[in-house]
Amino acid sequence: MALDRWIALIILMICLTYGYTAFFTMDANLAPFMQRRPIWPSTFPKVLAVLSIIAALSILLGFEKSIGGPKEGDINYRRLQDYKIGQAAIILGLMIAYALFLRPAGFLVSTVSFLVIGAFILGERRFFILVPVAVVAAGGIWYLVQEVLGIFLRPWPFFLG
Repeated sequence: MALDRWIALIILMICLTYGYTAFFTMDANLAPFMQRRPIWPSTFPKVLAVLSIIAALSILLGFEKSIGGPKEGDINYRRLQDYKIGQAAIILGLMIAYALFLRPAGFLVSTVSFLVIGAFILGERRFFILVPVAVVAAGGIWYLVQEVLGIFLRPWPFFLG
């Protein structure tokens, strides 16, 4: 079996477990007033589980395969060393570091740092464009979450109050 089908099989198993949890265990402890509503807290997980099971099955059964051989943009699994695996691993590590530093460093500092360092790793070298765009993007998202939605999001590091 090809690598994409093995990955689809693993994702299918995870999605089946997630779907079982969403359909059978999440709604057991709902308050009575929540049970009479048309949309429950488990509605989105149920939809997500069904759609991901369908997607995994379509890959597992080979419905997404086109007729003919591999095309120009397809990944060749026998030549993985030609791809930038190290760059992808560094970006994944940066995502983990962002999640770990989000609380202690604050949203604005950690988000701007993540965007600037991530863009630098991916090859962007025009810092006079990169830094203002990262600052405006992080500030805009913070404003929307904090002020518009009313969800508290610590903007600065914990030692600044």
